[in-house]
Amino acid sequence: MTPPGRVRMADEEDEAGYDEEAEDGGGGLEAGGHGKRKRLFSKELRCMMYGFGDDQNPYTESVDILEDLVIEFVTEMTHKAMSIGRQGRVQVEDIVFLIRKDPRKFARVKDLLTMNEELKRARKAFDEANYGS
Repeated sequence: MTPPGRVRMADEEDEAGYDEEAEDGGGGLEAGGHGKRKRLFSKELRCMMYGFGDDQNPYTESVDILEDLVIEFVTEMTHKAMSIGRQGRVQVEDIVFLIRKDPRKFARVKDLLTMNEELKRARKAFDEANYGS
């Protein structure tokens, strides 16, 4: 059954029997069609897409395109980060440096780093309280 607001394509298969586990293991075509690779983020991207208003079971092609974009972004950022700072190593400071001009990304990274530090302190306090020191 086609969800409301979607147009059913003539060659489209019915997604009622969709098996996400089978897709994760089989992989899709790599961008550019150079062969198959395992889809690393399918499950997470589907959940994120649903959380941002897409259908509960978005089209596999949409998820694959989004995953290709994510992998391309992460790969480019990693290569850039490896070329600055300490050669051949990626450090948090390098990533922060690369996104410093994008206010939304910079704010999100700052929030995540702050939250990470708070979690570290909380774990340390919890361990000291439970195991004594």
